[in-house]
Amino acid sequence: MTTLSISSRQIEALTESDVADLATRLEQDSYTNPFDGLNDWHLLRAIAFQRPELIEPYMHLLDLEAYDEA
Repeated sequence: MTTLSISSRQIEALTESDVADLATRLEQDSYTNPFDGLNDWHLLRAIAFQRPELIEPYMHLLDLEAYDEA
């Protein structure tokens, strides 16, 4: 099994088009291997933390919700 490894520099080099392609793959969910979908999801999540402006239209794919611990 291979491990997904992406550096901060690689995330910095991503364009809006790259992220749109990633989101399209996630929305279509037609992966031949379930781990490929999971890797794409983790990549989108990494982008969300480092370049949140790129994933604003695709936040629904991450299913992140703010919560109150109070």
